[in-house]
Amino acid sequence: MNEQTAISIESPDSQPVQDATPVLCLVGTDDCRLWGMTCAQRLIRAFARHGIDRVVDISEAPSAGGPVILIRADAALDAPLVSALCDSTEFVLLGTDLTSEMPVAARTSATLAGSAAKVLSGAEDVADHHELTASRPEDLQASYWKSLRKRETPYALVVTAQNQKAVEWRMFMGTYKGATDFITKHVWPLPAFILTRLIAPLGVTPNMVTAVGAVFVVAAYLFFLNGDWVAGLLAGWLMTFLDTVDGKLARVTLTSSKWGDIFDHGIDLVHPPFWYTAWAIAIMAGPHPLSSTVFWWILTIILGGYLVQRIMEGISIKYFGLEIHVWRQIDTVFRQITARRNPNLAIMSIAVIISRPDWGLIAVAAWTFICLVLHGLQLLQARSAFRRNGNLQSWLSRSPTKP
Repeated sequence: MNEQTAISIESPDSQPVQDATPVLCLVGTDDCRLWGMTCAQRLIRAFARHGIDRVVDISEAPSAGGPVILIRADAALDAPLVSALCDSTEFVLLGTDLTSEMPVAARTSATLAGSAAKVLSGAEDVADHHELTASRPEDLQASYWKSLRKRETPYALVVTAQNQKAVEWRMFMGTYKGATDFITKHVWPLPAFILTRLIAPLGVTPNMVTAVGAVFVVAAYLFFLNGDWVAGLLAGWLMTFLDTVDGKLARVTLTSSKWGDIFDHGIDLVHPPFWYTAWAIAIMAGPHPLSSTVFWWILTIILGGYLVQRIMEGISIKYFGLEIHVWRQIDTVFRQITARRNPNLAIMSIAVIISRPDWGLIAVAAWTFICLVLHGLQLLQARSAFRRNGNLQSWLSRSPTKP
């Protein structure tokens, strides 16, 4: 444990006051591992990312001098609950082991740390301490995740040997964005969970996965350019699969970084136009070439539409303060099939199955044009609503009972 003492500063009246930064205290023992780490290691890492890196023993907590965050050593906490414990006033957080409710964590003053520890260990009931207020995750107004574009009640779970896999599945699914394409949302979760669970204990980093995905990006481009449609699609789908895995691995192991985010999103942003261009060039050398006019129109629509849609998304963020895909529920549903990489790759795959890759490119161009028109209308509607109301609010940020 870190034995450093709390920092004292001088108040304006020259009276010393204690540093208000909380200290972390783990209660009980930890016998299970999550994603290659013990629960305690994961909790320490999670709070360190919030600047709370002083960990004390329960015997030291009463003399900490400031706020104390106590957590069961066998607990798993979702990111919004970690933030709530770091930033909120005193409360006891109730969680579950997937069968029954129990206290999982608490933020208290140093003087109440002993009482809170007894509650977390099960030695006493929270109801016996009027000075401790119990809250469930759904009571903390932390259900809207702006970063992941979704509404979801965060988890506070006690991990046991019996529920370990179920807890990991809950944690894994909690890393998914609410607004994404149908492949990512419905096809990749189970295989991505299996692979992530396999590689996390091996020390494989998200950037390693992204680097392998980048190799598949280049391979798909070269295969498409040579008209090797099946090999290209295999490489392309493997890349999209690893694009799911790297982000999930980063979130469940708490190893996301600014560089990793730039690396991952940079590849995602740049490579689709190259794939479409290679596909178009190969068609011109194949058994079903397009006329020169059609070729350039299709390529202009696909590449121009891709660029313009991205610009539209940027305009929404800059001027309206939210991503256009989470404004209304229909926008979130439409995001599943809008003309982005994965839905387009599905169209191209169907075309190869029927041995008409040229039809696939034409279909992608048509769908891109349709989506471009729909996104344009969407943006105009958003502008009109913004001018009327002065702001736009995501439907996900509203209470489920609120109209």
